[in-house]
Amino acid sequence: MKINLPTKITILRLILTFLILILLCVPFSSFGITFPKYDVNGVIVQLHYIIAGVIFIVASLTDFLDGYLARKYNQVTDTGKMLDAICDKALVNPILVVLAVKGFVPVFVPVIIILRDIIVDAIKMEAASKGKVVAAIKSGKLKTASMMVGLVLVFFYNIPFEFINVRVDLFLLFLATILSVISAFQYYSLNKSIIFGKDNK
Repeated sequence: MKINLPTKITILRLILTFLILILLCVPFSSFGITFPKYDVNGVIVQLHYIIAGVIFIVASLTDFLDGYLARKYNQVTDTGKMLDAICDKALVNPILVVLAVKGFVPVFVPVIIILRDIIVDAIKMEAASKGKVVAAIKSGKLKTASMMVGLVLVFFYNIPFEFINVRVDLFLLFLATILSVISAFQYYSLNKSIIFGKDNK
């Protein structure tokens, strides 16, 4: 099967996600590899988190690029949509879990985000089984934007806001968590007739 350019970009996002997880999880010191640390106006910055942050930005941009190219050149495929959904979750959820384990992110953030994704995906699958398409909603898009920017700031140690002692990174992650709950209720409210078989159209 020939893979089109948007799908290749989607696969690239998955590869970049693995690179980020390797940087975050592998105990490089056990192999004699040490990443340098820098003191940036009193904020101790570790290089491998900065590298992971840069890769995360590139991976996030591919999320917009693959969809744009697929629509522009009429290359939207079921395989591409499936891979895109998988890669979107893979880019955010495992990274949130790792950052929570390392103490960068409160544990309740990945718990709520992942639980919300399970609920929304179940709603979408149920709708799809009945021939219905569940469209993206505004709160879901705002949640994604807040989450992406918040994670970028976490990777970059909340700089420059850390210099004025304002935790913009955590604010955005908390906002994304709240929007996750709101969007889950909205998805349920908008599609409950489909879920319970009351929509026969």
